[in-house]
Amino acid sequence: MTASNRVAFVTGAARGLGLAAATRFLADGWRVAMLDILGDTLRAAAKALNRPDAILTLEADVSDPAAVQRAVQQAKDHFGRIDALVNNAGIAIFKPILEVTLEDWQRVMAVNLTGPFLMTQAVAPIMRDQGGGAIVNITSISGLRASTLRVAYGTSKAGLAHLTKQQAAELGEYGIRVNAVAPGPVDTAMALAVHTPEIRADYHDHMPLNRYGLESELANAIFFLSSDQASFVTGQVLCVDGGFDSTGIGLPTLRGERKNS
Repeated sequence: MTASNRVAFVTGAARGLGLAAATRFLADGWRVAMLDILGDTLRAAAKALNRPDAILTLEADVSDPAAVQRAVQQAKDHFGRIDALVNNAGIAIFKPILEVTLEDWQRVMAVNLTGPFLMTQAVAPIMRDQGGGAIVNITSISGLRASTLRVAYGTSKAGLAHLTKQQAAELGEYGIRVNAVAPGPVDTAMALAVHTPEIRADYHDHMPLNRYGLESELANAIFFLSSDQASFVTGQVLCVDGGFDSTGIGLPTLRGERKNS
């Protein structure tokens, strides 16, 4: 197939990493279904991309089974196929563990874990019937390394990493590859809102590349896993994190940033 015939379905596409991923697919000639619960923001973002011939906007909550089925059917009816699904929609509630309510927990799990389950259940039969496809789940370094204030968020992302492996194990026979991207510290709107200068300094202390990532760098990894260049890659969680997950303590000392008095 030519790139112009291929279709990507990106959730959480109104801003941030989802918008960056949609933009990356469009840049390579793909058509894109962009879904988000923030309808006005989504439509404004799509308008700014100035590709009405290649974009379908869909307003829906990924934790709502009926809404997911309707949105996926709309994308199938509009484009005729779905070649890549990017399960990016997610939320974070940062609170001390003893302050997290059951409602907090259930909402984070519904969006971050149930959402990708529902989306994949809806899209996979389409991919199966057309001969295959690729699914990329957006997990997080918080699902691999525990930290404070993330009991719901981190647990949801850890579950999504394992869901990725389960989906890969069972969907491979249909030619459907399933992988995950685990972003580390990235300059997204969420990070800018919650990462204080002290938190940013702590991250830099554990990152060999010594900087936050860019949304475009994450989008490149998502595109790679969705493309034929990753045709023999499935069931993997790719950390795109500047080396954060791989590295222990001691980097500031090695860099000479801290001197013994």
